[in-house]
Amino acid sequence: MANGNREIERKYLLVGLPPRATTAPALHIDQGYLPGRRINERVRRTKSDDTVRYYRTIKSGSGISRLEIEEETDERFFSAVWPLTLGHRIEKRRYQVAEGDLIWEIDEFLDRSGLWFAEVELSAVDQRVLVPGWLAEFVEREVTEDGRYTNYALSK
Repeated sequence: MANGNREIERKYLLVGLPPRATTAPALHIDQGYLPGRRINERVRRTKSDDTVRYYRTIKSGSGISRLEIEEETDERFFSAVWPLTLGHRIEKRRYQVAEGDLIWEIDEFLDRSGLWFAEVELSAVDQRVLVPGWLAEFVEREVTEDGRYTNYALSK
C-alpha cells in the first residue's frame, strides 16, 4: 500500500513465530546495505519457489512514515554491489499473511536466532491498526518509533 514514495508502516517485536504465519506464502530474503550516512540504500534478493528477483531501494527518515524509492534490478547489478554490503547484511524469511484489507509481513531472521517482527503497511499515518487475534499473543511491543529495530540497525 505504498503512498507515492512514502512507506507508512507499523512494526512489532514478536516473542515467537505465530503458527498461522508458517502456512502463508513466504519469501527468502538476502538484504544488504551500501555504505552511506544520511540515505540508506539497500539491495535485496528474494527467492520464492523457482523465482528470484532483485531490488534496489533508497530509504530516508524514521518512524511510521519514511521516504522509500524502490526499483527492480537484475542479477548483474546485485552481484556487482553485494560485496560492498559485507558486514551490513541480514537474512530472513518473510511470511505474508492476509487479514482483511491488510497484509501482515512476519519476518523470521535466519541469521539472528530468536528474532521475529510483524510489519503492516498502511495507506495513512493515522490509519487505525487492530492486531489480529492470531498475532496478538505473540506481540511483545510496538517498535515503529524505535530506531534500534530497523533492518538497517540490525544489519550492523
